[in-house]
Amino acid sequence: MCGIIGIVGTQPVADRLVDGLRRMEYRGYDSSGVCTLDDGQMVRRRAQGKLVNLVAEIAENPAPGNVGIAHTRWATHGAPTARNAHPHATDEVAIVHNGIIENFASLRAELQERGRVFESETDSEIVAHLVSEQVEAGKSPQDAVAEVLPRLRGAFALAIAFRAHPDMLIGARLGSPLVVGYGEGETFLGSDALALASLTQKITYLEEGDWVVVTRDGAEIFDSENKPVTRDIVASGASAAAIEKGNFHHFMQKEIFEQPTVVAQTLQSYLRPLERKVALPQIDFDISAIDRITIVACGTSYYAAMVAKYWFESFARVPVDIDFASEFRYREPILKEGGLSLFISQSGETADTLAALRHCKAEGQTIAVVVNVPTSTMAREADLLLPTHAGPEIGVASTKAFTCQLAVLAALAAHFAVKKGRMTEAEEAAIVAHLLEAPACLNAALDHDAEIQAIAPLIAPARDVLYLGRGPDFPLALEGALKLKEISYIHAEGYASGEMKHGPIALIDKDVPVIVLAPSGPLFEKTVSNMQEVAARGGKIVLISDADGIAEAGDGCMATIEMPKVHPLIAPLVYAVPVQLLAYHVACAKGTDVDQPRNLAKSVTVE
Repeated sequence: MCGIIGIVGTQPVADRLVDGLRRMEYRGYDSSGVCTLDDGQMVRRRAQGKLVNLVAEIAENPAPGNVGIAHTRWATHGAPTARNAHPHATDEVAIVHNGIIENFASLRAELQERGRVFESETDSEIVAHLVSEQVEAGKSPQDAVAEVLPRLRGAFALAIAFRAHPDMLIGARLGSPLVVGYGEGETFLGSDALALASLTQKITYLEEGDWVVVTRDGAEIFDSENKPVTRDIVASGASAAAIEKGNFHHFMQKEIFEQPTVVAQTLQSYLRPLERKVALPQIDFDISAIDRITIVACGTSYYAAMVAKYWFESFARVPVDIDFASEFRYREPILKEGGLSLFISQSGETADTLAALRHCKAEGQTIAVVVNVPTSTMAREADLLLPTHAGPEIGVASTKAFTCQLAVLAALAAHFAVKKGRMTEAEEAAIVAHLLEAPACLNAALDHDAEIQAIAPLIAPARDVLYLGRGPDFPLALEGALKLKEISYIHAEGYASGEMKHGPIALIDKDVPVIVLAPSGPLFEKTVSNMQEVAARGGKIVLISDADGIAEAGDGCMATIEMPKVHPLIAPLVYAVPVQLLAYHVACAKGTDVDQPRNLAKSVTVE
């Protein structure tokens, strides 16, 4: 995923463009660049690596002008070099692009046959040349863009500047988000509302296939058939302060510690505490008639889906299928008529998940989405919108979005159970009571931050780490392993505890830490047996459990992390905290870039 910002202003824009990029650096940080329009010239500045490199480049070589576009890149086609950095330009046109042009190879060959010369390896540069050809042939910028857009296959958000038209920009979107912002005598383009948070709170979300002409007086929007359309202007709600770290060292650390607050905020939208009932948004379909649920997600959201499967099947007795969004469409899934397809995404723009959503919609499924951005594409295309209230999540490794997703899914599963006649009023009241305890229990888990930090140096030297869990703690083992991989670059794997003896135990030796997630309860005795199997082969065990579990496990652990004793329903939310903190502190001990780990971007808006 890449970040885009454009400004048609009345004062120099370079610093504000860079500030917008800073707000979007979580979207990509392989390279960055700006292009401004000044006195009939296009002034382009680009730099490889982090945004500070671009800041230094502009300080040495200023980019004057009151109109401009800027970009922070997560590389797809072409290495992350200055040559491949956006904006890409010809003598007449400059563009920035988020997405992938799938047919770029054939278009590039066609352009080269006509004598066009390329300076980069990217798919994006072909857009600049295609539009430039039209402009050089005498077409207006609007006609040139209208001619080129239908030729592009794939996903894109574009902002385009024209040397000979220094008072306008053109934006377009297909499969990747783009918003228009409105100021006083200024108009803006951005990948999301957060990019424009310091500039305006008045924004318009472009719809699929829209393109827009942006001037100082406002915006003229056209649909995919080039017909003028009106789109609502709304308040963005994005806060410029939301991207400040405050007293924390990293955004990830800040977002881990925000979890009690944001989980409480999320639960407030789904629970009626006085009545001890679950209260969902208005639903226009009969939940009691749904007898199968298909859940589709990617990455951390997929592990939230795995936990939800336990809840839906145990509470509501509704069978659940789960699939990775990247695999779902390509296995020709069997979708039963009248089924519910549930999609989980932090951004609501994940390309694979969005494509799966549209496939299910075409198959007649009812669509529900759990998203953190209620104005996202998935949210707008759903029959049932289930927003989390995590607030902007800047750290690439998801933390608070995950626990808020779990909170929503637990409430949804309980609501299904009630509507299916599988849960009595007394049982619903008990579920609500346990969910209301979650924020305080998350706070109690965070109280163990210092002891988890002390354990981190024991894990940091490892090349391989295993995570074990049973039942709903198995997905947490997978999530813990993912977090460690993402930010510390240590190879880690999560397994169901009972599967150890069926292969993974061959990996155990004195150099392999094994993180065991095991609240006390009916399955704990079996987990202790698995731990003994590990200990007998020299494995170093870190047990995450409550006081009863730690006492029952006895000696033999390299370290223990004590969690509050909680109801099994909220254990996945609470036990997410120690695996997040452990990954965070191990990464800090290794000196890696916690918020912007190599090769990763916050949301993947390309397939």
